[in-house]
Amino acid sequence: MVTTSRYLEAPRRLRAFVRAHESSLVVLAALVGASGGLVVAAMSNAVEALHVVLFNLEWGDRLSSQYRIDPLRALLVPSLGGLLLGIAFLLLARVRPAREIDPIEANALHGGRMSFRGSVIVALQTIWSSGVGASVGLEAGYTQLASGLAASLGRAFHLRRADQRIMVGCGAAAAIAGAFGAPLAGAFYAFELVIGGYTPASLTPVGVAAVAGYFVASGFTVLSFGVNVGPVGDVLGRDLAIASLLGILSALVGIAIMRGVTLCDELLAKTRLWPPLRPALGGLVVGLLALVTPQVMSSGHGALHFAGFVSIPLTVIATMFVLKAIASIVSLGSGFRGGLFFATLFLGALGGHLFAAGFDIIWPGLNLNPNVYAIIGMSALSASVIGGPLTMSFIALESTGNLWLTTAVLVAVIISTQITRELFGYSFATWRLHLRGETIRSAADIGWIRDLTVRSLMRPDVTTVNADMGIAQFREKFPLGSKTQVVAVDGAGRYAGLALVADAHAMDLEATKGLAGILHHCDVVLHPVMNIQEAIAVFDAAEAETLAVVETDGERRPIGILTEAHAMRRYAEESEQRRREAVGDI
Repeated sequence: MVTTSRYLEAPRRLRAFVRAHESSLVVLAALVGASGGLVVAAMSNAVEALHVVLFNLEWGDRLSSQYRIDPLRALLVPSLGGLLLGIAFLLLARVRPAREIDPIEANALHGGRMSFRGSVIVALQTIWSSGVGASVGLEAGYTQLASGLAASLGRAFHLRRADQRIMVGCGAAAAIAGAFGAPLAGAFYAFELVIGGYTPASLTPVGVAAVAGYFVASGFTVLSFGVNVGPVGDVLGRDLAIASLLGILSALVGIAIMRGVTLCDELLAKTRLWPPLRPALGGLVVGLLALVTPQVMSSGHGALHFAGFVSIPLTVIATMFVLKAIASIVSLGSGFRGGLFFATLFLGALGGHLFAAGFDIIWPGLNLNPNVYAIIGMSALSASVIGGPLTMSFIALESTGNLWLTTAVLVAVIISTQITRELFGYSFATWRLHLRGETIRSAADIGWIRDLTVRSLMRPDVTTVNADMGIAQFREKFPLGSKTQVVAVDGAGRYAGLALVADAHAMDLEATKGLAGILHHCDVVLHPVMNIQEAIAVFDAAEAETLAVVETDGERRPIGILTEAHAMRRYAEESEQRRREAVGDI
């Protein structure tokens, strides 16, 4: 490969070969999958190394599976770690003031383009956050770095927009498959959350990447990434109905957690603390909670593997559930980097066990299996917060191998997802984007709509006349057939309206009248930064066939003309192109 000023670039012949053969994309997907598996293994071991050094653990021990943590370390490590992270944020803002783009936003708005350097920074921040004990998951860092690598590889081969988006999905699929020991879940994570839908063109590369990521991650580390809460018993017909109720409760809890993170962030912002003190304060809160139960620290992965956790007394499980939820909310709300995927799996498992016990108290004699409802609960709560009902269903299937249990899980996650969409409308990832001013609710590609701006569509050769010109003079200057419309401006060159040549030549119009009397759309204009959907909405509202485009600097200087017919035709052409790319018909 040769180096350009911005990124590595494959030789021209190799690029042409890859673009011409679909099987070449599968080979790239396998490379991405292997890279994603290595990312999972490397990041997991890096976090474990931090836990060994900072919390004095033995190699192979999980922080969240400890019975007890040294109180001084529990308080100081998250607090000082948060302070250092906050200082790093301040210093980094001077070098890279723009925030980094995650895989969902990259595929929704930027055609699969991500910064590799930015992805490395996010991954390091996530490693540090989890390494100092903050209650965040590593999965956000896994997918960020793996997808960043995939995006860089796709950019090196100059892949088409649709293929570039698939590459980003391949990176995420490999990361999730390796992290959870679940290739099917990894693939559907990519389809549902990163690519925005399943298509025949994406099936093979995403599937290959997920399988490669799973095998590489499991081959390069001795850690157990899969989910296991113990043996499950028989699933009966009644469990399908009861799972529906658990799905409802999971949606409400999931919404509360997402709202809680936002509320925590807003409250800390109102305190006007020096920014680095916010994660330091969040770390201190997590440390205090860890004195009660160490299971609140880090992602909770170790706690979910905690042998026989469903046999722990209910009061202890309830305490763990409440404190873990608070720790996750405070960690993310105070500024630590990470995700909620594994935290919600852990919380859902605890909540499912509490639900089964509570149901038995209300309705004695049913003897609900706590392991069954731990699996249903973890999937339903994660579906509410993370999204991806099929992803969560496949995690349950690959963790247990029980088809009947997966059916109950599917019932719960469908209900949980639907209620969350109705009452809240976002997953955690898209909710955070919404708070930053974005309107996306999935990774479906709408970036091409934003790229199709009025400036790129308009005709810049604008003919202008003075709005004070007389009709007779206008008729002489613009005979019928010479122009369709002309832009009228005032003495200062500001837009005044559109003059239709046909109107000026109307037989019943007195030649003594001024041009200002026949101007149209004097107060309705387009701006060059508008995207095509916004432009079409303006055309509809004004019932106009043609509109002037004026600068947004306040001077209202006309710079172009756009017709509704041209805008609609370009929109239809681009829509068809996206459809063909999605089904591989290109």
